[in-house]
Amino acid sequence: MVTYHPVPEERVGLEFDEFLCLLYPGVSKGFMRRAIREGNIEIVGKEPRETRRVRMQDVIAVHLEESEFPRRVRGGKTKIEVLFEDESVLVINKPAGIAVEPERWNKQAPCITGMLLEWAEAQVADGAEAVRPRLVHRIDKDTSGALLVAKNLETERILRKGFEAKTIEKHYLALVEGEFPAQDGERIAIEHSIAHEPKKEGRMKVVETKGRKSHTDVWVEQRFRGYTLVGCAPRTGRTHQIRVHLAYEGFPLAVDTFYGRKDVLNLSDIKSSYRAKTGAPERPLMPRLTLHALSICWPRPGTDGEVMDRAEAPLPTDFARTLKQMAKVRPYTPPRY
Repeated sequence: MVTYHPVPEERVGLEFDEFLCLLYPGVSKGFMRRAIREGNIEIVGKEPRETRRVRMQDVIAVHLEESEFPRRVRGGKTKIEVLFEDESVLVINKPAGIAVEPERWNKQAPCITGMLLEWAEAQVADGAEAVRPRLVHRIDKDTSGALLVAKNLETERILRKGFEAKTIEKHYLALVEGEFPAQDGERIAIEHSIAHEPKKEGRMKVVETKGRKSHTDVWVEQRFRGYTLVGCAPRTGRTHQIRVHLAYEGFPLAVDTFYGRKDVLNLSDIKSSYRAKTGAPERPLMPRLTLHALSICWPRPGTDGEVMDRAEAPLPTDFARTLKQMAKVRPYTPPRY
């Protein structure tokens, strides 16, 4: 069975694989390119090439059954919270506990990619123009906060160049163990090369040679006794960069299974007078990474960097609750000299 799709006027000029991604929004571009090369999807009468731009009179022939397309990733019950949107850019508030892309060992778990596809389909159902959301950076599964998304291919290219040129600024909040030594208003540059940890899959480490140069600016946002809320601005985009840099300097996240000492943060960990309720297990204050992507600032596409846009993600309830308890039971007292 062959399914034919004429090219509508509003999609004339799109690259062939881009056209297919809009036609089948739940299918990856990699799958589409393979299908083109193998002759399973074609522009009738034209040489198969994924970068060929579709024209007004073109007809697309799909020689695949519905069952032959890969199963789409799921968005789950959680819906996209939009922090910023214009014609080319979307910034969403990523919840903690949801991976950005399908997980290697649990591909059917909800992920941000699936949520974005479902968001795009809902927009079309409401009468909006079809878009193919494109992630231009990543944050860890258990990190919350602002995530930048391009709504078209040209914007994706512009934003990726922005990351390369370091014109896109990210600001994180991290609750760390220890009293970070920066003075008020002082920024400390942490510059250590980072590489994969060969004996621990998925983990990174600081290395002296053969690593990738990495730079994180760190400053104090709020002080507590034995803990510090620090602001972090990664100038490079290495995997786990903030977590690795802070841990190497002796200030691991208050909760970090990989690079810290705790899997969760309990009230009993910070309050010496805590008394557990009889027969009831203690509920953790913070059951995940104490890291939040607070804001992102980027040059508006089409302005040559002259106009900057910004979006900010409010602190999630668990993080805000933890900071409130910190201020209550571990207030900071400046040292006496």
